[in-house]
Amino acid sequence: MRLLSRFAVARPSATIRGISTSCPRLSDALFVHRDTEYNNPKIPFAFTSENMRTAEEIISRYPQQYKKAAVIPLLHLAQRQNKGWTSISVMNYVAKFLEMPPMRVYEVATFYTMFNREPIGENFVQVCTTTPCMLRGSTDILRTVCDHLGGIKPGGTSKDGKFTVIEVECQGACSNAPMMVVNDDFYEDLTPETTKKVLDAFAKGGKPKRGPQSGRQTSENLAGLTALTSKPYGPGEFCIPEFQ
Repeated sequence: MRLLSRFAVARPSATIRGISTSCPRLSDALFVHRDTEYNNPKIPFAFTSENMRTAEEIISRYPQQYKKAAVIPLLHLAQRQNKGWTSISVMNYVAKFLEMPPMRVYEVATFYTMFNREPIGENFVQVCTTTPCMLRGSTDILRTVCDHLGGIKPGGTSKDGKFTVIEVECQGACSNAPMMVVNDDFYEDLTPETTKKVLDAFAKGGKPKRGPQSGRQTSENLAGLTALTSKPYGPGEFCIPEFQ
């Protein structure tokens, strides 16, 4: 006992902050379906006539014996029609449409994070918090989004049903960090102030200008051009006369 106490290391009394700030979810909430009033097989779902034509066009890209390969694009199409989330009725419909066992469709829908298993708000906000965005202030952006929408937590929906916010991994816009995705569009070079402006525009039913919110074009250098600052060579320039 004396030996153990001699080498014992004092533990800090302060609470250690967890790595993730997202709402914890048990595995059964992610991978196990339980019927609810808003999500059960008795709720009908079917493609609209327009989406039916789109679905048939998508299937035509695959050999007939491999049409099940269209499961991801068809689930995505169905999710869009179903107000942004993939219900059990949606999955069953796609399974029947592609002549697949329903379990095969469930496996896809529960594996890919692009498929939302629960209803979402009118505007789906995905805030990137991976390393490049984190180094550029994504923690402040996520906090701003949540506070501006009424103090909700990542994974939650605002009381008016207009916004659902989640924390996501890299969205591929690292050079324009920090950034977030709202529905289908990227909003980059964010500050807490510009983030609020984007959210306010969506709240009013508008659609703000997508892309960098700093005024720069795409991913151009914020400090200005450092190359290609002079007139480019034209045809025949710096050639001897016979080749001009």
